[in-house]
Amino acid sequence: MKSNERVLTILKRAKLFFFATIEDGKPKVRPFNAVMEYEDKIYFYTNNHKSAFKQMQSNPNIEICAMIGEDRWLRLSGKIVWDYRPEAKRAMIEANPELKNKYREDDKIFEIFYLSNMEGIIHSVHHEREVIC
Repeated sequence: MKSNERVLTILKRAKLFFFATIEDGKPKVRPFNAVMEYEDKIYFYTNNHKSAFKQMQSNPNIEICAMIGEDRWLRLSGKIVWDYRPEAKRAMIEANPELKNKYREDDKIFEIFYLSNMEGIIHSVHHEREVIC
């Protein structure tokens, strides 16, 4: 299984994963739940009225954590790259139908991004860590 496929599978199975950003030198963590693979990249979304968006603009380095069962978790890090293309936004909405009631590809608040320099490591309470990307 390709690393992107594995990351996507883990995040979708988790259903909820947590983003860590920085604001005023302090960590901020919040849940996210929408993800897709598009053009061989893992994409996420946010709303540009949220504080998370402002934090990502100030410091595009983020980390994501998702649980895999009871004793393993994925830590995924990278640098945010914004994608303003309507076709990419449309793909995000199609991949995550729950977004259809909130956003449109041409609205002014819906923002999508992918991670460059993505690094993913599966950690475990009982096993060695596993680098997956």
